[in-house]
Amino acid sequence: MKIKKALTFALATVLGISALTACSNTVSENSDNGGSTPASGGNTPAKITLTNVSYDPTRELYEAYNKAFQAHWKEKTGGEIEISQSHGGSGKQALEVANGLEADVVTLALEYDVKAVQDAGLIEDGWVSEFEKDSSPYTSTIVFLVRKGNPKNIKDWDDVVKEGVGVITPNPKTSGGARWNYLAAWAYADKKFGGDEAQIKKFIEALFKNVLVLDSGARGATNSFVQNKQGDVLLAWENEAYLSIQDYPDDYEIITPSISILAQPSVAIVDKVVDKRGTREAATEYLNYLYSDEAQRIAGQNFYRPSNPDILDEFKDTFDLNVNLVTINDFGGWDKAQETHFTDGGVFDQIYEG
Repeated sequence: MKIKKALTFALATVLGISALTACSNTVSENSDNGGSTPASGGNTPAKITLTNVSYDPTRELYEAYNKAFQAHWKEKTGGEIEISQSHGGSGKQALEVANGLEADVVTLALEYDVKAVQDAGLIEDGWVSEFEKDSSPYTSTIVFLVRKGNPKNIKDWDDVVKEGVGVITPNPKTSGGARWNYLAAWAYADKKFGGDEAQIKKFIEALFKNVLVLDSGARGATNSFVQNKQGDVLLAWENEAYLSIQDYPDDYEIITPSISILAQPSVAIVDKVVDKRGTREAATEYLNYLYSDEAQRIAGQNFYRPSNPDILDEFKDTFDLNVNLVTINDFGGWDKAQETHFTDGGVFDQIYEG
């Protein structure tokens, strides 16, 4: 498969997009360039504005959370707060922030994408420890979304690599969710072949030979499968799969593979931006409140797994809490996984161009 030129063009396009263009993805934009507007008089608190740059499948989650946080902020401070959202493939979003899109906070699909913003000089060292659970207030995993009745009888990763099975997954070069997909499949093959790397690579190659289209982000992949009716199986964030079932209960069903991966989306304050805009207090509270009981239930209601184990247990009838999950530590952490698999010339390029 020869996609090197296509990937190069896609990445060049991403790098060439200006911060203003990136803002066209926002759900709610505001014209205020500062952290607050002057009070109209007396002791009325100034209005605060925050921008949260996130990844594709969190649109519904943050639409609900932002409303709850605005009420919390009003109760706590007496002031108003406006929150803008930007969504896209996690890797693309990280590049946008690194290239000038002003975000007070980032809520991205994985630690490595936040580190890309840190490497651009925008986030200080130690951000992983700034909030609970390694700054991961909710988790997810990777499941299969198939058409009702499961006509291709897809039960596990072995079925996904069979000839004639059309697979939809985003592009690991631009999508954090796609990297979780890839690593979950690798973990299954690693166990199946007892660590034989040559056999594992053949398995992953067979999987990607079945891929019909590589969208730039998880939501685009969901639309390809659900809206455009492409493929037989979508490799999906668990929350994306549940949202599809919620919208089309008669059309789709979820299959949980025997091995998947603990996906830990990461959150961080963009230090350089909040210090410039004077929004550190609000940004800190915005991310801290994600760990509140109210926000944890909002996460569960939007099909993310709460990091609070007691609240997660409230959703035991929704999630399969017994699924066998590997973690990114099984791959040596994100730096090693990225360097090995997803950098230019890495294992993914070798397999997909092979």
